[in-house]
Amino acid sequence: MANRPAITSVKTLREAEAECTRCPLYKYATQVVPGEGPARAKLMFVGEQPGDQEDRQGRPFVGPAGRVLDKAIEDAGLARETIFVTNAVKHFKFEQRGKRRLHKRPNAYEIERCRWWNDYEKAIVKPRIVVALGATAARSLMGKVITISKVRGEVLTAPDGSEVVVTIHPSWLLRMDDDARKEAEYKRFVADLRVCAPLLKAA
Repeated sequence: MANRPAITSVKTLREAEAECTRCPLYKYATQVVPGEGPARAKLMFVGEQPGDQEDRQGRPFVGPAGRVLDKAIEDAGLARETIFVTNAVKHFKFEQRGKRRLHKRPNAYEIERCRWWNDYEKAIVKPRIVVALGATAARSLMGKVITISKVRGEVLTAPDGSEVVVTIHPSWLLRMDDDARKEAEYKRFVADLRVCAPLLKAA
């Protein structure tokens, strides 16, 4: 990547990410999954990593968790098309189980190596608010381990000065068997996202 043009746009960022070998995950994933959305979005959502469908399609949040996120964004009164959506780790980490590829959580090294790309994304997009979806995203953005239950729905200040709202990852809702609890937690998730609206108006 040494001979590439300077990374100053979403386009050049995507091209650089496609050649990323900063950690071993690129060896096993189908492709890199860069962030997507407006080049100057006021709101950025950061998830953990691509899932199976994202890895196959090369786009973030297009699988089951993405559908939950889209609905929650709408229910929170936000416009999905105005949000830049990405992940803390850009390659799918999985364990092969027969024909299925089961998600594996990125480790500290992989998160740290991929933070390089998140820093570029924030520098280019210049979001007013960043939403961390889950513990991996929160760790990447805040530079330390974050306990979601302690700071959920709060507005934190990241080391780079950006404002970060921490909440759950929508995939957590998909793993719940209790319908009543799932509905209650979904409503709480929407409430977390609603925190963004007044912050954006104040920008």
